[in-house]
Amino acid sequence: MVHAFADDALGHLDAVGVVEALSAGRVSRVEVIEAAIARTEAVNPALNGLAYQAFDQARAEAAAPPKPGFFSGVPTFVKDNVDVAAMPTMRGTDAWPPRPAPADGEFTQMYLGTGMTPLGKTRMSEYGFSASAEHPRLGAVRNPWNPDHTAGASSSGSAAFVAAGIVPIAHANDGGGSIRIPASCNGLVGLKPSRGRLPLDKEVRQMPIRIVANGMVSRSVRDTAAFYREAERIWPAAKLRPIGDVQHPGRQRLRIAVITHSLLRESSPEVRELTLKSAALLEELGHHVDHLEKPPVPTSFVSDFVLYWGLLALGQIQQNKRTCDGFDVTRLDNLSRGLDRHARRNLHKLPLALIRLSRTRRYTQRLARTYDIVLTPTLADQPPQIGYLDPMADYDQIIDRLQEWVAFTPLQNVTGEPAISLPLGMSAAGLPVGMMFTAPMGHEARLLELAYELEDARPWARIDAAV
Repeated sequence: MVHAFADDALGHLDAVGVVEALSAGRVSRVEVIEAAIARTEAVNPALNGLAYQAFDQARAEAAAPPKPGFFSGVPTFVKDNVDVAAMPTMRGTDAWPPRPAPADGEFTQMYLGTGMTPLGKTRMSEYGFSASAEHPRLGAVRNPWNPDHTAGASSSGSAAFVAAGIVPIAHANDGGGSIRIPASCNGLVGLKPSRGRLPLDKEVRQMPIRIVANGMVSRSVRDTAAFYREAERIWPAAKLRPIGDVQHPGRQRLRIAVITHSLLRESSPEVRELTLKSAALLEELGHHVDHLEKPPVPTSFVSDFVLYWGLLALGQIQQNKRTCDGFDVTRLDNLSRGLDRHARRNLHKLPLALIRLSRTRRYTQRLARTYDIVLTPTLADQPPQIGYLDPMADYDQIIDRLQEWVAFTPLQNVTGEPAISLPLGMSAAGLPVGMMFTAPMGHEARLLELAYELEDARPWARIDAAV
């Protein structure tokens, strides 16, 4: 295990705990930021989660008058695919020279509007396409529970840093599971919100199907709930049911469907058993649980999603050719180039694939007439070792392995529905295994209430307690 928890200004506090300590005067903002910087320097060599460091800027901000916002003075990191003023945005690649962004993007304005202080940007898989960040030249982001294993992706650096205690909260976003996957791998709470809940930068808003959602990862349910409460105050989503200030478990007993078999395969025996144990806990808590055979969507969903993923790769590469001076396509990994090639070869299939994907929510809406929540494992197996998802391997091998492991999370990106990964399981090898709970559009509050209840009933393992 690798972690940075220490007897310093951050201690073992979550983000709300840091706010309380700052408000009570037990620690200063300068002390908190210095502790986070020292922790980053101590464990980043082992985890490789840092894409860009902005320590001097963070120190200057800590020494200045406090910013407004509930999380004022709390250290954080921003994932390297949204613009932060004066920091480069590399999207997990080194295919062009780094250049500082001229201004904060729309999401960054909201995120930092909560008062948090960014220490820099975190590493991700190239363009966010892989579920493991293992760049051929930038290196792999490693799991703090066992550095021989992946930290998940694409928000790998953020999740590894939060799990290791460097910061209590960090930005993540999710276009196929990239909040929930690293949350599962690192033993964190990871909520992908409903489509439209948080702002997106212009480039992402222009997608034919807006599968990407911004969010964050944390170690506690209360941090996640507090973040969405504060985000809603800054950027209310007019077309969605408000989340509000969720602080406790809900009283309503829920109708819950449990699915352990994806469209392609059954979960590994160990993950299936852990999912059924979570279902049994829900029954003990008084919820009604039914077991369903498979997700209620056509099997064509898998190939349609991969083709859409390829369309995004094609568009991203073409845009970089036009806008990035010095862009070198030969420096991209085999997965990015393979997805681009897959889309070019199958452009004639895209119109029908997009139609089918856009209709997917019809199937999940029918299920929501019977069930309040759907429980699945977040991933079909425990985090694999570094190298299993090597992005320089043969494209067909990479995509087959990705489809089998990332078997449950892409559905909610297409439907736009919210889903949360909770670290309710632990593999025999000592690696976290997340359980995913999905709710109908706009029902993040229901997910948070259930998350509080499960956190109370089965507190999850943490690195600082496991050592």
